[in-house]
Amino acid sequence: MEISSSQKSGLIFCGAIVIAGIVLSTVVFPFWNLIREDVYEEVVILSNLDGICYVDTSDNVPKQIENCDLSSGDSVTIKFGKDLAWATIVTP
Repeated sequence: MEISSSQKSGLIFCGAIVIAGIVLSTVVFPFWNLIREDVYEEVVILSNLDGICYVDTSDNVPKQIENCDLSSGDSVTIKFGKDLAWATIVTP
């Protein structure tokens, strides 16, 4: 079975697309940029509005914590991804 010239062109085109995708994914947009470093920080709850607590952290990005039953002024340790806007409470 022989491959026609249009099938050869299609294979070359698909191969070029795959190679371009690999180059873009490794050089332009590395995978490790998707993985954020976990940061642990002790903070004070600024407010609690209907079960969502708000805190301020050292990266100056206000964080929100869902399902929070703490009061304003309580001190707690949280975990968050660097430069993300949400966090979780860490129990010691």
